[in-house]
Amino acid sequence: MRITLVLISLVTYLLINSNSALAQVYTYIDDNGIKVLTSRKPDTTRYQVKNHGCFGTCRVGINWNSTPLKPKLYSNEVNAAAYAFGVDKALVRAIIHAESWFEITALSSAGAQGLMQLMPATQERFGVSDPHNAEQNISAGVKYLAWLMKEFDQDTERVIAAYNAGENAVKRYNGVPPFSETREYLRRVNILYKRYASAI
Repeated sequence: MRITLVLISLVTYLLINSNSALAQVYTYIDDNGIKVLTSRKPDTTRYQVKNHGCFGTCRVGINWNSTPLKPKLYSNEVNAAAYAFGVDKALVRAIIHAESWFEITALSSAGAQGLMQLMPATQERFGVSDPHNAEQNISAGVKYLAWLMKEFDQDTERVIAAYNAGENAVKRYNGVPPFSETREYLRRVNILYKRYASAI
């Protein structure tokens, strides 16, 4: 049993950290009652599909100018949080899209969780008890964005960079940090931000 769990964990880790544009995982219960995770479509029809991908950091080969938008998913939660905290809902959608692809169970290798990929410290900071609850996750993420907007004088570039690299990194470099991951994240979110602004 322990070996099975280790193998499942290893397969999950490899799939989540692959550099594929979208790591598709099939999960099912085999004849022995064991939960199986695989990247190959199983013969059985009793399976579920989980699109894990590389949330927030390593999606490659994606054309962000044409990837399908999701302007209606979680609209109540996004609109309510955006209104409550005074953050542009198009920016919120761009962040969610870039971070989790609107996958509520998203989990990064660094431990970020949910739609807005909140780290445990951020969850604690903004009172999140269930990171996979859409309302809690979005509300906390948008509250954090509002805090960053105030901290960085409404400078959206620095706010987006801080959401990825942390506010201390932005302060240390007095602007967008020279990290390739953060620069790519900024490019990606800006593209999505403009597109969502035109779509909603």
